[in-house]
This record gives sequence, structure tokens and C-alpha cells, in this order.
Amino acid sequence: MASGKRLSESVGDDIRTMITIEKRFRPGDKIPNENELSQELDVSRTTLREAVRILITNGVLEIRRGLGTYVREENDTFAGMTLGSLTDAKAGARDLYEMRLIFEPEAAALAAVRASDQELKRIIGYGRQGEELIREGKDRTEAEHTFHKAIAKATHNDFMYKLMPVLYEAIGRGVALSAQSEAAVKSTLSDHGLIMEFLEARDAQGARSAMKIHIRHAM
Repeated sequence: MASGKRLSESVGDDIRTMITIEKRFRPGDKIPNENELSQELDVSRTTLREAVRILITNGVLEIRRGLGTYVREENDTFAGMTLGSLTDAKAGARDLYEMRLIFEPEAAALAAVRASDQELKRIIGYGRQGEELIREGKDRTEAEHTFHKAIAKATHNDFMYKLMPVLYEAIGRGVALSAQSEAAVKSTLSDHGLIMEFLEARDAQGARSAMKIHIRHAM
């Protein structure tokens, strides 16, 4: 069984996911009260309080006396990097894909080992959603974006958190470009299936290779 400290950190990651990946709560939004959130996350209020304390210390949340707990307007979830840093560099498509090729295969390998069961369940869920959208001939851009973001988050690497805005920009542009190619869309189905298979097996080397293949197909 996970220690109290590890459990609270995992719960903190779940709340961070609600903010940064699922976009349920944005800067300035109030998060649900203690009873609601502890029930949703299936943890004790004591564990939830510790998770919230961690996020407050990290500059993600803040307590407003008499009002509740809010996502900070200028939170440090992605401190140190800005979305403009990639745009300012005027990176071309090949540059974006090469950057993804450097980081994402290793992120997949780390996620295979470090992702919590809940994080892994989310990743697979996002992947299945993307597959369904492709089969229905619908826009899967947001679903694929979320799939890759969830993998990056599951690395539990602090620097990866700082780097996420740049990775997100690269992923978003890459998905938009590949959506214009029927061959790329078809390869996404098999590629994502392979990535998910290795992640579920906790096979770091397999996940690394599958992600590398996926990005090379897009390139």
C-alpha cells in the first residue's frame, strides 16, 4: 500500500491533471469543496488536505479566506516557460517534430514505469477516444493532444512540467499538420494502439520505440 505521503502526491497530480490537461478548472476558478472532491477522488479528507497543501506550496492553488480554494491566477504549474518561446523561435514543422522526437519517446518510457494506475487509465481512455473519433471520421485533434499531454505528465519529472507548454505547442501543431494527411491519420490508429499496449504492459523500451515510430510516421 502506498504511504500517506505518496498517496497525497498522487492526489495532487490528479488535481493538477484536472487543471492542466482536462481544463476543468482554469486560473481564477474555485475548485469543488472538500467533501465533493474527496468523494470524487475516493480519498480521505485528510489526504485531500495534504494534496491541496502541496499544490499551494507549489504555487498551483491558493486559499482565499472565507471563500474557498482557487486555482491561482498566475500559477507556477508551468513556471519558467512560456507559450511564446516556441513561436518566437519561428520553428518550422521539421523542427517541431525533431523536438518531439527528442523528448516524447523518453517521456513514454518514463510514463510506462512511473504512471500511477489512475494516470495509466486516463492515458488509455484518451487514446481510445482518439481512435473512436478517427473511425467516425471526426476531428481527433483535441483527443490526440490530450493523449500526448497525459503521457508527458505521467513522467513525474519536474523539468517536464516546466517544459510542457513548449511540448504542448509542438504536439498541437504536429497534430494539426498530420490531420491533413490521410496516411498520417490511418497510421495514428495503429501507432496509438501500439503505444497503449506497451504502456499497459509497463514496457519502457517498447513504449519508447512505439512513440518514436509514431512521430517518425508523422514526419
